[in-house]
Amino acid sequence: MGLGEPEFGKLHAQLGAAMLGINAAKGFEYGNGFDAVTHFGDEENDVFTGENGHIHTVTNHSGGIQGGISNGEDIYFRVAFKPVATLMMQQDTVKTDGSPTRFKAQGRHDPCVVPRAVPIVEAMAAMVVLDNYLRNKATRL
Repeated sequence: MGLGEPEFGKLHAQLGAAMLGINAAKGFEYGNGFDAVTHFGDEENDVFTGENGHIHTVTNHSGGIQGGISNGEDIYFRVAFKPVATLMMQQDTVKTDGSPTRFKAQGRHDPCVVPRAVPIVEAMAAMVVLDNYLRNKATRL
């Protein structure tokens, strides 16, 4: 039972939207992601095989999602987060009239998402997968 839809409800698009909705998230890739563009199609193709009555892929370059639908393999992706923006050093900036000045922040004004990133990503992924699972169950007659 594949989760997702081939057109407007692609599983990887839903995962990407959920991950990029997390504060400080700046990038999302699934499967081989951006690295895939450096390979030829025959190097990225996930060949299907049958083993012990189960169909699976020999490789998982697609990250468990093909054509917007999960294929039964492990779903894997990466999310990139920006670093904390407040710098504890002097930096050039401008005043409200546009004239140059230097500024040094005093204290933290933004949270560090790093310690919370992993459980947040896991929770968001679980919600997307569960939503697709329930949608799949509700549309089966």
